[in-house]
Amino acid sequence: MSAPQKDYSIFEDDIDTRRFDLHLIWRLTKWIAPYRGRMFAALALVLLAASAAVLAPVVVSRVVVDGILLPASGTHAPDFGQKALTFWLHEATGLPTLVVACGLYALWIALWAGFGHGFRITLARAVLNGLRDLRRDLFEHLEHLPSSFYDRVAVGRVMTRLTNDIETLFELLAGFGVLLGEFVPFFVAVTIMLALNPVLTFELLAILPLAAIATILFRLISGGVYRAIRSTLSRLNQNLQENLSGIEVVQLYGREKLNYDAYTAINLENRDQENRAVMIESYYGPSMDSMAFIAIATIIWFGGHDVLGGTATLGSIILFAQFADMLFRPIVAMGDQWNVVFRAMASCERIFQALDWDEALKAPRHPIPLPADLKGEVKFQHLDFSYIPGSPILKDVSFTIAPGEKVAIVGPTGSGKTSLIRLLCRFYDVPPQSILIDGIDIMDIAPGDIRHRIGVVLQDFHIFSGSVYDNIALGNPKISRADAERAAKLVHADGFISTLPQGYDTPLTERGRNLSHGQRQLLAFARVLAMNPDILILDEATASIDTETELIIQDALAKITEGRTSVIIAHRLQTIREADRIVVLTQGEVREIGTHEELMALGGTYKTLYELQVQDVTSI
Repeated sequence: MSAPQKDYSIFEDDIDTRRFDLHLIWRLTKWIAPYRGRMFAALALVLLAASAAVLAPVVVSRVVVDGILLPASGTHAPDFGQKALTFWLHEATGLPTLVVACGLYALWIALWAGFGHGFRITLARAVLNGLRDLRRDLFEHLEHLPSSFYDRVAVGRVMTRLTNDIETLFELLAGFGVLLGEFVPFFVAVTIMLALNPVLTFELLAILPLAAIATILFRLISGGVYRAIRSTLSRLNQNLQENLSGIEVVQLYGREKLNYDAYTAINLENRDQENRAVMIESYYGPSMDSMAFIAIATIIWFGGHDVLGGTATLGSIILFAQFADMLFRPIVAMGDQWNVVFRAMASCERIFQALDWDEALKAPRHPIPLPADLKGEVKFQHLDFSYIPGSPILKDVSFTIAPGEKVAIVGPTGSGKTSLIRLLCRFYDVPPQSILIDGIDIMDIAPGDIRHRIGVVLQDFHIFSGSVYDNIALGNPKISRADAERAAKLVHADGFISTLPQGYDTPLTERGRNLSHGQRQLLAFARVLAMNPDILILDEATASIDTETELIIQDALAKITEGRTSVIIAHRLQTIREADRIVVLTQGEVREIGTHEELMALGGTYKTLYELQVQDVTSI
């Protein structure tokens, strides 16, 4: 059966989105929407913070300067009730008006800081909760993608979407919060400035387009540099991971100098790009500072004339100077967020690319449940399969495994042995009626139901981080501590487990590196035996262990295969001899079937493979 044609290369391509895509942002709101209450609370807090931020300078300029130090008469510039509040507090408390004004200023500053802190915390919690849900949904989706997906897509590319890309989205949404926190005071300040002096306000706003143009030019120039920095960092990480994970090979073949030179070349390229970025930033920062100085000079020049002409107060000009910073901060913040936004657009596209990947096993609309007393008969009927259309792996495979029978599958590398058992475990779709369990087509059985009834021990079995018991039970509530210990004793794993510092509670490191290969294999046998499967599959499970350990494992094998339908892909002579029947696969086709004696008498492929094994053993 041919796998569906899909373009897996999109997961290998680096997405370099240069445009702001509202559709992607709109899709993100699905995960933020459940926390809309917090988002509205954050909006209310930022409005309050903005109000406090602009009222504090009003107290200094309109109350302290124009009302107390240099009382201005004949002017009706708005003070938003701050003068009246100051003099009311003066009469109510008896404190000097200057002390009251300073206290009121401190109050607004404290409220600005408090509301601003509340805004940032509330927004961050809403965003983090939404991204937590997105990460959870993405992980769940990736967990249910079939093996055919992971056969073609590098796991590192998939992991990037769960880690780096989600983190970049946090930078994006948090950046929106930063922009909101800057633009709200900007609009409030502009409103107040228009009320105080419309002409001076428009003269000042005329400078803003220059700052915006400078920011856009800076980001256009720096965009390519930052992309090059990200590219070199990615290559550095890839090079480092590759060399450290293969450090033994590097040292065995004396590649330290070659690898050092390659890493240094990438590192130097990264340094040069970082230097370019620093150089560009060094021009941008002073240019924006110059814009702010020009704005203050404009205020002093035009505002000074208004003060001398009696059409404006000194306090209102001071207020304009204080507000000048509020006018430029949003533009600077927008410039700072420019690259974050476009990197986040690329991250959004990669995340939704994974979420939208619709590859899945065909699930039966009305699945047939496997019987509780499964006999374990497995039948292959004219099975054809290929991973890539036009390149068949299995061709017209037909044979039957009787209930409780132990069948060994042998054949040269690439003959399709592992593919056969992966199909039996329902990791791929197969043609209808090509594989049957107890007479039921596996395409009519829910994949999860099949896997609950089949126990698999692979050569490269996986050990998870956690205790020994956790790795036997694998979170199955039906497997008690006593069940796990009983299974370990039956396969002779209890001997080494009891010598571990904490026994069954001993934490295992990544991939079980604190255990030997043989110990990990015995643990895998205990895991399978604890789940008590009806059908057992062993994929070359004794291919890379020493003879002494093999004797222990052979005894464990005899115990776990007893009374169970067993399919064993084996290279070891002892395992092959003890099988009830042997199936010989060559180039995806069944060439021979029979007992050891029958196949030896036949004098075909099996005899050749067996004699090669014997030669290997006797030559040791």
